[in-house]
Amino acid sequence: MTESERRPNFSALTNSSNGISRHHASPLNAANRPAAAKKLVIKNFKDKPKLPENYQQDTWQKLKEAVEAIHNSHSIKSCLEELYQAVENLCSHKMSATIYEQLKHVCESHVQSNLQQFLGKTMGYEMFLKAINNCWQDHCRQMIMIRSIFLFLDRTYVLQNSAVLSIWDMGLDLFRTHIISHQVVQAKTVSGLLQLIERERAGEAVDRQLLKSLLRMLSDLQIYQEAFEKKFLEATDQLYAAEGHLLMQERDVPEYLAHVDKRLNEESERLLHYLDQSTKKPLISCVEKQLLEQHLSLMLQKGLEHLLNENRISDLTLMYQLFSRVKEGLKELCYAFAIYIKGTGRLIVMNTENDPEKDKELVQTLLDFKDKIDNINAVCFQKNDRFVNTMKESFEHFINQRQNKPAELIAKYVDYKLRAGNKEATEEELERLLDKIMVLFRFIHGKDMFEAFYKKDLAKRLIVGKSASVDAEKSMLSKLKQECGAAFTSKLEGMFKDMELSKDIMLNFKHHMPARSQPGGIDLTVNILTMGYWPTYPHMEVHLPVEMVQYQEIFKKFYLGKHSGRKLQWQPTLGHCVLKAEFSNGKKELQVSLFQTLCFLLFNDGDEFTFEDIKQATAIEDSELRRTLQSLACGKARVLLKVPKGRDVEDGDKFVFNDDFKHKLFRIKINQIQMKETQEENTSTTEGVFQDRQYQVDAAIVRIMKTRKTLSHNLLISELYNQLKFPVKPADLKKRIESLIDRDYMERDKDNPNTYHYVA
Repeated sequence: MTESERRPNFSALTNSSNGISRHHASPLNAANRPAAAKKLVIKNFKDKPKLPENYQQDTWQKLKEAVEAIHNSHSIKSCLEELYQAVENLCSHKMSATIYEQLKHVCESHVQSNLQQFLGKTMGYEMFLKAINNCWQDHCRQMIMIRSIFLFLDRTYVLQNSAVLSIWDMGLDLFRTHIISHQVVQAKTVSGLLQLIERERAGEAVDRQLLKSLLRMLSDLQIYQEAFEKKFLEATDQLYAAEGHLLMQERDVPEYLAHVDKRLNEESERLLHYLDQSTKKPLISCVEKQLLEQHLSLMLQKGLEHLLNENRISDLTLMYQLFSRVKEGLKELCYAFAIYIKGTGRLIVMNTENDPEKDKELVQTLLDFKDKIDNINAVCFQKNDRFVNTMKESFEHFINQRQNKPAELIAKYVDYKLRAGNKEATEEELERLLDKIMVLFRFIHGKDMFEAFYKKDLAKRLIVGKSASVDAEKSMLSKLKQECGAAFTSKLEGMFKDMELSKDIMLNFKHHMPARSQPGGIDLTVNILTMGYWPTYPHMEVHLPVEMVQYQEIFKKFYLGKHSGRKLQWQPTLGHCVLKAEFSNGKKELQVSLFQTLCFLLFNDGDEFTFEDIKQATAIEDSELRRTLQSLACGKARVLLKVPKGRDVEDGDKFVFNDDFKHKLFRIKINQIQMKETQEENTSTTEGVFQDRQYQVDAAIVRIMKTRKTLSHNLLISELYNQLKFPVKPADLKKRIESLIDRDYMERDKDNPNTYHYVA
């Protein structure tokens, strides 16, 4: 391209205001123009279209033949699509009502014709049921096919007219009206169903599918409740009423419970397989009523005690589960459970034979019984609060039937378990055992009786160093404090403090007194006991060796020098010693009480002494001396020989040192008979508790009267029972009231002797 040819193009670009050249389109040629659009106009027919003559009759005839072919299980000549289209055409020309009525008439005629097969022939009930079922299945299949052909009719005419039944519902209505509602057919059908179910309940195998199909039929036809359920429940009621009465006489309770459980499971299976769900509640209620509710009392009387005695966990679990299904079941079971606990517990506690061995085992038996009941509550009764509370109330009831003794025995049981000689349990097991004992302790009303015996036994353990574990002792003390408060354990805690202080005092005394200055080479250990904390011990003056008396004086001077204003009283009944003895077979160490020591030391000055000689030399009280000599001459370790031989020590008996004494151990512990509880000690402890109770009763009466000023006798007694924490008889309360009247703390009303006034 030349320069001149390029320039105009360039100038055209530069002359444009925005640098873009504009090209104007030239007009189109006439040949390229599109043709003008034409309008499409739809006009009505000049004459209204008409169906061919006899179209309705011909079409219906074709449809009728198809319906009859379906009823007779023949093949349909026309195709289904053509038939469907024919129905649609008729409905479009407002012939729906006529077609519906004609269809209904054809179906009704067919159903009526089916009825005859059930009336004329005589057949067994099972054959009859199968015939009814076949008829029903055929009818349903036919109606589904017919409905598919007349579906357009169903979706237009029927939907627009609420009073008109759908084709399916029309079929159900026809079957219900003409077949199943017929008196003979319905009676035979229901009777046959009941007989089949009865056979199955008797253990026979039956056609469950047949039952399911027929019962669904009754349900679909909406006559299940009216025609079947009522009679079925009546038959069930009669069957189980008779069965329950018979089996309660023939079978024991575990077998009967297993049978009831089996029956309930069977009925649940029937509900699952063929019965309507609406029957569930009345059916299960019927079984529960006739097999359980009617026999609750008899089952409990006949079998509960045996099941509990035998600890039949699975049977008790089943009993609880079954009884929980009945309205008053658990209430009656709980009541019977309480009666059993009270009765069994009372037999354990009362010991009507007064057998000492039974008393020794009482606490362990109670603990075992409590464990058993707890396990039954947890496993069988699902930790039901009602049963747990019943158990607590029942234990509290029977354990206090025998006043004071259980409290005493529980204290002694704790003493046995906390002694150093008891190696039966680890610390963890001992802790668990103490927790169980505390549960029994909570049930006891006379806790002051427990405190008195526990205090006495604790004192023995601490003084002779028999305590198995200081931790266990303090754990028990902590449990008692938590249960009863600080006031209950203050004296017990004081006893522990005394023992700890005594150790410190003895350390200071050892530093104060060098070993070389010890009289007779005796090593003395003293426990300083505060009288207010410890049990009261009888004071007994005995003749001690000179060295011991000197040692006592040295310690007394040392102690009173540190603690002026205090008084020391020696208790020889609580003393114990370790003696070195020489026999022909070698040296031994004897661990003995102070009284045993005094008897032994006499034999340093002679080989033979009479009972009277020993009594005069030692000044030990007569009965105490007899027990002491008995332990030395009649026990397992016979360091002394008694002449004449015998179990009891009599006046005039002679005692000789046994130089030929043999024993496999070097240190021999000779049982300290005086440390064992005597009947006198037991009585003394009990009387001490009763005396303390009198003071508590007096204080409570004065406290109440001071607050109320005037009170009737009955109200005062009622207030006292609310305040006192131990069992007391009304006669004893009356004596305390009389005592306070005599001492001018209160007075009787002049007009009404049953009313008291406080005297300020």
